[in-house]
Parts: sequence; structure tokens; C-alpha cells
Amino acid sequence: MDMIGLWDTTGIEVVKALANERRSAGGLTSGLALTLIAVVDERQVREAEAAATIAASAHPCRLLIIVRADVTQQRSRLDAEIVVGGRLGPCEAVVMRMQGRLALHAESVVMPLLAPDVPVVTWWQCTPPERIAYDPLGVVADRRITDSAQAEDPVAALRVRSDDYVPGDTDLAWSRITPWRTLLAGAFDANRVGVRAATVVAPEHDPTALLLGGWLEARLGVHPTRRSGSGRIMEAVELQLEDGNEMKLTRDLNAGVATLQRTGQPDRILPLTRRPLGDELAEELRRLDPDQPYAAALAAGTGKRRLDERTAPRVHIWKDPALAERPEASAAASLAPAPEPAALVEEHVAS
Repeated sequence: MDMIGLWDTTGIEVVKALANERRSAGGLTSGLALTLIAVVDERQVREAEAAATIAASAHPCRLLIIVRADVTQQRSRLDAEIVVGGRLGPCEAVVMRMQGRLALHAESVVMPLLAPDVPVVTWWQCTPPERIAYDPLGVVADRRITDSAQAEDPVAALRVRSDDYVPGDTDLAWSRITPWRTLLAGAFDANRVGVRAATVVAPEHDPTALLLGGWLEARLGVHPTRRSGSGRIMEAVELQLEDGNEMKLTRDLNAGVATLQRTGQPDRILPLTRRPLGDELAEELRRLDPDQPYAAALAAGTGKRRLDERTAPRVHIWKDPALAERPEASAAASLAPAPEPAALVEEHVAS
């Protein structure tokens, strides 16, 4: 299937072109499982497309990729690429590069492109807003996927996510520990002895270690200690059991396997490979309801409590991101008289 390019276009023209391409390709809206909005940096567009192609093989979707640039530019511009089928697999894709003030109002183009009667998922394959409520693309979504590994300080980024959390949020760092959680849970199938202490061996700024430690605390009732390893990723989990025995799961950093050692039992070699981004994304798209185990792990790992009891709908709070790009405007705004609250906050509740 050929790609349709629309340069310096409008949102209406994008909607028309997508509808025409779907008709010519024989696309059926009823075949779509969801709308996936991906907010990415320019340098990561191909990576996001590759990941979405893998995820769409399990979850046929309408993929809307948003690339924002030059938000302080006076003239707005929209360039779009439309692909139905073809290189992106079974998904319908629109890649939109937005410049100028339009980039601050991406929802004005995205909303008419949402597939009807299916859930909406927003995925930031870039640094997400500090408050997701500041971004309408997050508020409109049923599920919101961030990736703390994109931040300069991933652990600090997870703490921001816990401060801002509402049910429906998740992070790809949680998907990355699914193989660890599977192996650790399986190790207790034949041995239901309680755990007295736990240690996670991982780099200091590894977000997966924080979430795995939080998961262990939430499930086992012990507060894990952290120990730095020799590698750049999580290496091992050590458990001291209440009967005096020990259990240790150690990753082989080169072979894609892990060794499970238990006192008095032979070692077991188990698969523990690093999955591609598309598989991690596909896992998060399997569930569209709030992920309570993730909320419990994030709460325990960051010291927050009762995250899953927060109000589920997000409220849109308008904040002009361009002020952060123009220090002189921020300084002027700080010296100006405070506006009335009604002029400062624009709210609506996403259904």
C-alpha cells in the first residue's frame, strides 16, 4: 500500500484523506480494537512505528503518531503521512508533524481522527508532561502509557508518575519486569514458605528495580534492600525464606537466561530475555482497565499509598507549554497581576 503525503495541510484534509484511503483499501472500522495515540520525538518515529507494527499484529488499531516541534514558531504547519495496511501491518496509521502553536493543540487534529466506539490509549515515547492533565491527549485516553527509561533520571521520573497517578496510568518499566515476576511467582508454586528478607541487585537509577522491589513488598510484605551490581541492568533477586533457606534468581547478561538457585535443590536454567519494545507495548494494550498490581508496586516502590483509590477520570488543566520555551514570557507572566481563576483554569472531565 502506498503512503499518501499531505504537506502543509489542515486537519480536515487529513480526515478526508484517511476516509478515502480506508474506502479504497476496504478497511472496516469494526475491525479496530482501539485507537493508539503515540507522542514521539522526531528521532524516534521509526522506532515507534516498528513497535506499533508488532503491537498491531495482536491489537489491530488506528495509530496516530504526533511529532511536535518549534512550539514558539509564529506560523503553524501540519504535515501528514497516511498508511492503511502496508508497511505498518494491519493498523491504520497517520503520522502528523506539527509545528508552531498547532503543536500545543494537537487534540484539535487528533479528536476527529479517533476511531468510533473503541478505547483510546495514549503512549508517550518521549518525556511525558509532568502533569498528564496538562495534555488533552492524555486526558482523552482510557489508558496512558509512559516510559520512564526516556528520562535523564528514570527513578525520579517514576516518582513524578506516582505523584500524578490516576487509575489507567502505566509505565513500560512495569512491562519489562513481567519475565522476572513470572519466574519468581513460578518458584513459589511448589514452595509456599514465607519470605523474611529480599534484596534486589541492580543499578541505582534502574526504574525496573524500583517497581520489582515495590511488587515484592506489595505481594510478600517485606521491604527489599537494594545493592548495586556490576552491570547496567537488573542482575539478581535474592530471597531469604522463613524456614532458613535461600532462593536466588540471577540473570546471565549475555545468554538470555536466568539461574534459579534454592537451598537443597538443583539449579534450574530458565529463559529471561529482553523483549523488543513492540512486545512490551502489546502487553500493555492487552488490558484497558486500571492495572491494580502496577498501582500497588508503584505505591510501595515510591512510598505512596492507596494510588488505586484515586479518582479515575482525569481533569484537563490548561497550561501553555510555550512559556517554558520563552524565558522572557515566563518572567513577564510572573510579574503580571494574577488572573481570575476562571481565566487560569479550563477544566473538563474525560469520560
